[in-house]
Amino acid sequence: MADKIHGFLPATAEMPTNRQRLIIRYLFGVLIDLVVLGLFAEFSDSVTVASFSWSLLAAILLQALLKATIAIEHHVAMFFNARQGAFMKIMRFVGAWLVLFLSKFVILEAIAFVFGDRVRFDGVLHGVVTLIIVVTVMVVAEEVIVRLVRWVR
Repeated sequence: MADKIHGFLPATAEMPTNRQRLIIRYLFGVLIDLVVLGLFAEFSDSVTVASFSWSLLAAILLQALLKATIAIEHHVAMFFNARQGAFMKIMRFVGAWLVLFLSKFVILEAIAFVFGDRVRFDGVLHGVVTLIIVVTVMVVAEEVIVRLVRWVR
């Protein structure tokens, strides 16, 4: 029993591997997206979700699409950062903004294609503004949690 704390926790802990950290990060991302989506569905008339199960599936899809968007944005930024000049710096900003903005239309269409009326964003520009608000809150919430975890160390 000396090798256990409180009878069930190991006395020594192994550091998680990079794969384990990645799984934890995506799991928390999905859970945060699930909470944010659920709160918007409950308290906003602009977000409609048929059930908790559809919310969970939508959160998984949103997490995957958001990570893909960020990866594409980083590739665009690296492309323009590899070139010299003020014009390339401006193009880096414009390219990043364009990818981030246009991705919301792709995300909205993907959600409509996959979920139909089970998950719906209504409002200005056929729900794009609502989706941008929801996604922004998701990204900010994820960043707050990451900073909280780093601060706790």
